[in-house]
Amino acid sequence: MPDKPAHDAETGSVELTNNREEIAALEERVVGRIEDLGYPKSARFAVMLALEEAIANAFQHGHRDLPDDTPIQVTFRVTKDHVQITVEDRGAGFDPRDLPDPTVEENISNPSGRGMMLIRAYMSEVSHNDRGNRLSMTYRKP
Repeated sequence: MPDKPAHDAETGSVELTNNREEIAALEERVVGRIEDLGYPKSARFAVMLALEEAIANAFQHGHRDLPDDTPIQVTFRVTKDHVQITVEDRGAGFDPRDLPDPTVEENISNPSGRGMMLIRAYMSEVSHNDRGNRLSMTYRKP
């Protein structure tokens, strides 16, 4: 694929299976475009971490009761000002308000909720659809 001019946005939509090579290729594509558009290193780290956590949650939790080869859908848009990413699994969904707060003492040893805590900490906006099987997140360039 030829290099894109630095001012061009990139939009994509990918069905992923729980395959490390496929996931890494998507992450490299998104983070590479962020780098091309001059985002700082901290922004690249934030988006990479949030994308990694969102994909892991979709497979670990969303697809817990589904066949291993069930794909998730990831869409993204990278512009000079912001990055939008949506990760949708095919599971039953959940209510994000039910996640335990991993920062309170009684949950310190409970790993549940840490991925969403990181996503919320690093992204500018985070939301779920009503069913709870689609996570939308936006990072705004500083």
